[in-house]
Amino acid sequence: MPLEQRDLSRMLETAIVSARLAGQCAMEEINFIKTSIKNSTELVTQADSRCQQIIIDRIKENYPDHGFIAEEGEQGKIFKQSPRGGDRQFWWVIDPIDGTNNFAHHMLLFTVSIAVLYEGEPIVGVIFEPATDSMYTAVKGGEAHLNNSRITTGAAEMDKFSSVGLDSHFDNGVPSWTCEIMKRTRFRNLGTTALQLVYVANGGLVATIAFNPKLWDIAAGTLIAEAAGAVITDWQGEKIYPVDLENYETQQFPIIAANEKVHPEILELLKS
Repeated sequence: MPLEQRDLSRMLETAIVSARLAGQCAMEEINFIKTSIKNSTELVTQADSRCQQIIIDRIKENYPDHGFIAEEGEQGKIFKQSPRGGDRQFWWVIDPIDGTNNFAHHMLLFTVSIAVLYEGEPIVGVIFEPATDSMYTAVKGGEAHLNNSRITTGAAEMDKFSSVGLDSHFDNGVPSWTCEIMKRTRFRNLGTTALQLVYVANGGLVATIAFNPKLWDIAAGTLIAEAAGAVITDWQGEKIYPVDLENYETQQFPIIAANEKVHPEILELLKS
């Protein structure tokens, strides 16, 4: 079905309201955190599931037949519910608190990330940073915005005055190209992939490299960054989307997001 602007605008508004409600809940819960270990590398708090339920309930008020993929399911699994609308393959992909480790340690670097995917590609993206009341948004074919003001990646080079976002965990030791980036730039790790993606979108980072994010970590942020002028690929320079959502479980998406000037340089470093 052809997507009309009014449909995108309505979904965007639903995502914005849902993200803001969840962010308010997270800020209220941050002084009363109960933490448990979800798996060998991830923490979870009581606020994750509460915020997720707030988001899903709000979305279902307007889109009861849409599908959902969200980080927090039962017994450490993901939450997944297929669309019931025939060929209207709309999926809401949700990370209620991206940066849970920060949140669990009372650090205010965390976000709420909500995306809508249609036919396996993001069409609406919202990332809300509650601590700064920063709402990043985009729809397919439109501009990227921060609190209703347009943002762009800019064209800064990778040098000693610029910053590149890096992950903090390496499965097989620290690769040599990581050390090269550390030497050449003021590298950053914020503890939330979604926030690093929107910092690429607004030019705060010239690039971010993610090693093992899940779909909910990147779905909204990649759309926003691309709308701002960023180039988004996997580590081989190939497209990320479309994604087979019916068969998605917890597959990882190593990605590069960078401005047009820096992306080829990052890709060359990774290939070498």
